[in-house]
Amino acid sequence: MNSLFFYQSIIMKHIILSAFIGILVFASCSQKPNSNTNSEEQASTQGNVSFGDPFILLHEGTYYAYGTSAPNGILVYTSNDLLTWNIPEHNLALNKDDSYADRWFWAPEVYYVNGQFYMYYSADEHVCVATSKSPSGPFTQEIQQPMMEEKGIDNSLFIDDDGKPYMYFCRFNDGNNVWVVELEDNLTEMKPETMTHCIHVSQAWEEVWPRVNEGAFVVKHNGMYYMTYSANSYESPYYGIGFATADNPMGPWTKYENNPIYQNVGELTGIGHSAMFTDKDGNLRKVFHAHNSKTEIHPRLMYICNVNFDEKDGKEIMTIDPNYITPLLSIK
Repeated sequence: MNSLFFYQSIIMKHIILSAFIGILVFASCSQKPNSNTNSEEQASTQGNVSFGDPFILLHEGTYYAYGTSAPNGILVYTSNDLLTWNIPEHNLALNKDDSYADRWFWAPEVYYVNGQFYMYYSADEHVCVATSKSPSGPFTQEIQQPMMEEKGIDNSLFIDDDGKPYMYFCRFNDGNNVWVVELEDNLTEMKPETMTHCIHVSQAWEEVWPRVNEGAFVVKHNGMYYMTYSANSYESPYYGIGFATADNPMGPWTKYENNPIYQNVGELTGIGHSAMFTDKDGNLRKVFHAHNSKTEIHPRLMYICNVNFDEKDGKEIMTIDPNYITPLLSIK
């Protein structure tokens, strides 16, 4: 046999054998049960909760989180334990089509009052309120207009023990500064003649950049009113949280001399725009956002910690636990 022909024959046999083995391997892989593939495709992954200006409502055993995130409205997530959050089937709690304006949907807060849910938020830098029969929405405005013509943001509801409603919000007439106004009993209309100034930039730590006091939230503890607020730009790593006290919801307000009480905690930077809620065990909690990392601002991420009142020099001082939890969003 010609040696060249011999070697060609050997090579051809190897090629045919390799091709045959490849076909068998492919067929074997193709015949694996589909259940494994499906389970891998359907397995959920977890990521951070990307909310700026977050707020948490506890209603009938379920936590609802809202925040600044979507360009076309306000998103909502749900949780049973504050650690793992889920995306409801319809998670656009407020659609821009049901609201005044079509951009900049910021800082939502939701309250359940007399069988109805009220969402306070800003749209296109105007304070708004929408209502729903469900904490998941859809929230709608019967009349699509802001609560006042003047620009404003960060509106927050507070109802005192006597049932009188107030709204705290941020005006732009002295940088960003905090005001309060009484609301009508319908919780959707302001009493303009009651509008009163609360706080503005007045402490050294607030003067980094620019002129900002915003994101006010008020709770009452042992007869005293405590207002937490944020200072400096939300873009600044020195965005932080301070508090002020008053013996009347209309003020006057006195800032704590050792502010800030929460700034650059652990690995977090750009901490601010917080709100408080009571958890299932009766603990007062604070939800807030921080920058995505020490080098990136967006998307801002949601965190949760405990709030305490400690006695110091005969006074009760609000403190925020430096040990925070990082909620995770389950994504299927």
